[in-house]
Formats: sequence, structure tokens, C-alpha cells
Amino acid sequence: MYQVGDRILYPMHGAGIIRSIEKREILGSVKDYYILHVPCGDMNVMIPVDNCDAIGVRPVVSKTEIDQAIEILKQESTKMTGNWNKRYRENMEKIKTGNIELVAGIVRNLTRVDRENRLSAGEKKMLSNVRKILQSEIMLVCDIEEDEARAMIEDAI
Repeated sequence: MYQVGDRILYPMHGAGIIRSIEKREILGSVKDYYILHVPCGDMNVMIPVDNCDAIGVRPVVSKTEIDQAIEILKQESTKMTGNWNKRYRENMEKIKTGNIELVAGIVRNLTRVDRENRLSAGEKKMLSNVRKILQSEIMLVCDIEEDEARAMIEDAI
């Protein structure tokens, strides 16, 4: 179980700091929830404590792992299927893992495809979301502001 002040990643929303642990009644069931403040986008997210493992919540990575993710952004794009629908599903599965290296690869690949104006509307939204997920973890681990994290990503790609 995580504690108030812990820095964790919620794969679908990004990295943040646990501000509190609260009991809430939702749909007639009382459960404990982490109240996670995600600085990228300045939002609060409620995460059911008993569901953390199933949804892939994990502690934020180390500075070394951030450096490795930045290196992935610099690498050549990997081959992706031409079918945007299949590509979208494959990328969504990678995002759900919370693996920073997979997330960095998605950011790199989709950014480069987007520069050629070849992303579907759904993939453009995915790119925006996955970029914020990566950005939020960089912000927390490197203790930098949102614009600095965004610049790190752009410079690497």
C-alpha cells in the first residue's frame, strides 16, 4: 500500500503525488481511494486502493530510467502497421502496461507520423495523452516544470 506523499504512475492518467487516502461511497460500496494529484494538467484522480495492481499503478521510475526513455525518443522509429485501427489498439495495450520504455516508443513513433500529417483523429488524441503521461513522470523524477519536460521530449525526438 502506498502512503501520502508517494510518487506513483497511474498508466492511463500519468504520474502524480498521493495527496490523501480517503474512504468514499460509490454506488453503495465504501472503499479506500488514493487521491492522486497529477501536476501535468493540474488534475486530481481517485484510484481505488484495492484495484491498483490490476490497473498497473506503480512507483515512478528512477532518473536512470528517465534517461533511457529519452534515449528511446532519439532512436529511429519502429515499424508500425499501416492500419490505424490496429495500431491504435496495439498502442493502447502498451500504454496500459505503464512501461516507460513502451510509452516513450509510442510518443516517438506517433510524433513522427503526426509530422507527416498521417494520424487519425483518435491517434492524435492518443498522442496528446501519452505525451502527457511521459511528461508527468519526467516532471516528477527530474523535479522540473511542465514546459521543461515538454522541451526535453521535443528535443530528443
